Amino acid sequence: MKYTNLPNTDIEVSKICLGTMTWGRQNTEEEGHQQMDYALDQGVNFFDTAELYPIPATKERYADTERIIGNWFKKSGNRDKIVLASKIVGKSEMAKFIRPTGINRESITEAVEGSLKRLQTDYIDLYQLHWPDRSTNYFGKRGYKYDISDFWEDNIHQILETLRDLIKEGKIRHVGISNETPWGAMRYLEESKVHASLPRMATIQNPYSLLNRLFEVGLAEISHRENLGLLAYSPMAFGVLSGKYLDGNKPEKSRIALFPNYDRYSGDTAVKATQKYYELAEANNLSLAQMALAFVTSRPFLTSNIIGATTMAQLKENIDSIHLTLSDEVLKGIEAIHNQIPNPAP
Repeated sequence: MKYTNLPNTDIEVSKICLGTMTWGRQNTEEEGHQQMDYALDQGVNFFDTAELYPIPATKERYADTERIIGNWFKKSGNRDKIVLASKIVGKSEMAKFIRPTGINRESITEAVEGSLKRLQTDYIDLYQLHWPDRSTNYFGKRGYKYDISDFWEDNIHQILETLRDLIKEGKIRHVGISNETPWGAMRYLEESKVHASLPRMATIQNPYSLLNRLFEVGLAEISHRENLGLLAYSPMAFGVLSGKYLDGNKPEKSRIALFPNYDRYSGDTAVKATQKYYELAEANNLSLAQMALAFVTSRPFLTSNIIGATTMAQLKENIDSIHLTLSDEVLKGIEAIHNQIPNPAP
């Protein structure tokens, strides 16, 4: 395994992070425990979860993934070996059954207390804001559109104050943002620069893959100049970049077969790009999945690459991608395809 530090901290994390959003929905608790056992044995010490998980989110399964992780901590005694990340939901229709108020002092405190109880731990290493309350472009929206009905009031100072207080109490160690825009990222960073007592965002968890490299447009420079590390989610584009959905295939129990509305990476242009990446991988005797993951892991702005799997075979292949270094020829091939079909799945 390869390791790096969470930016501006002394916490060492594996460059592969174990994503958990299928546990409790597509995976049983036992399977989740098997994944954690195997990942830890392979040197993966970084797990990412959220109160929203499993996905798709439902009231009946709310926070089941955190409970599964908490039971594993209790059973295995491995809490001290894991850098644990979780998240608080933002305001939206899909999460209104959790709390309709959005992110504020009361909801952050409530969410942290709930996560700690379910995770059966005294602290969370990295606590993230899952998405912004304000109306902006995330979750597949390519560009920002002014929304006259957006009545968001800037409460970023209050949010950082609340997170600071929780850090002082020892309940969380560091903080991050997710599904953020360049404006949002800089707003948080500048607030902590102006007010030195406020915590600084260490990471940003955004989508990044061969089919979605929009992070490079504005956020990559922020990542470089501000030392804000990317935690890349959906590096496999919901499994599309395994190639298993090509030629119209929909394998039984696969994510898109079970949840057809999760089509963010399945548009016509994305399929065409995926076919080209598949052909490039095949021509170089590579698996498309490992090529896709190795590309993400190689990016200079990446802190950790969040993989997810529903089978042990997938998990092994994904973790093994850490050992693959792409040749200059393959990287040039990737750029050629990207220039021809840039960012087909925002």
